[in-house]
Amino acid sequence: MRKKLFLLIVFFGLIGFTSVRAQLAKQKKYPKEIQKGKLATAIISESVFYFGGMSYLQFIWYKDHKRVPFHFYNDNSGYLQVDKYGHAFGAYLESYIGYHWLRSSGVSKKQSLLYGGTLGFLLQAPIEVFDGMYEGWGFSWGDMIANSAGASLLIGQELLFDDQVFKYKLSLARSEYAPMANGYLGNNIWQSLFYDYNSHTYWLSGNINRFVLKDMLPNWLNLAVGYSANGMFGEFKNRTYYRGVQIPETVRYRQYLLSLDIDWTKIHTNSKILNTILQAMAFIKLPFPAIELNSLGKVKGYWVYY
Repeated sequence: MRKKLFLLIVFFGLIGFTSVRAQLAKQKKYPKEIQKGKLATAIISESVFYFGGMSYLQFIWYKDHKRVPFHFYNDNSGYLQVDKYGHAFGAYLESYIGYHWLRSSGVSKKQSLLYGGTLGFLLQAPIEVFDGMYEGWGFSWGDMIANSAGASLLIGQELLFDDQVFKYKLSLARSEYAPMANGYLGNNIWQSLFYDYNSHTYWLSGNINRFVLKDMLPNWLNLAVGYSANGMFGEFKNRTYYRGVQIPETVRYRQYLLSLDIDWTKIHTNSKILNTILQAMAFIKLPFPAIELNSLGKVKGYWVYY
């Protein structure tokens, strides 16, 4: 998942800022004719990212790993499935950007779903194949299923609702476990994104008015359900030492969360810059009070949950 997160960040930084802004500023007002300039930009940008990412994996990421016969790796229980939620998030985000960028370029909905909605799966599938050919990795059916689920979430909602009623979001905060691990979980919030799955929380965020109190609350107010896990110092079981330093014993457990959220795509101002910033935050869960039910059988409340 770490290499996929790296590629996802590069991808989002490369095209997400502009494409999200383009399609969200005037939702449902897509051009009726092909915008050749926009379409060419989308195709070229995605092609550059794709071939650049594949080259990075081939010549940098795997360079110290031995090439071996194609093999499988069952990591479905790893990191209490937080890793799989991350795969789905990456695929959803990539499909979301691909679909809406094509729509904003004048491509029909059917073709945008076919070529853009499947982008998350198409981008991540080759990475899984590469994993199957190198020592220390392996082809994971669980990863493939998660990738498919992320892309399907985008496609299914567009077919059913002609909208993304539920948006898939991420919140990130450096976990309390990171300082105990002597660098194993990273030394700062940026490294936590790659090394510390305790710091990840994935959310489905949906508009309250649409399902419960129609037009009685601000249209940007959402209800979000989240999943995370804690106590993890390793993929399947916890390490006891790292670089000669003992890691404290912890209990691994799952967290199920309920919180409020803001749909940034529903907020528009007179400032193009501010609108762009808000729209680019479409996949970030806002810190809010939250209630947690965990697999230890405990219920916890947070004044602010990141």
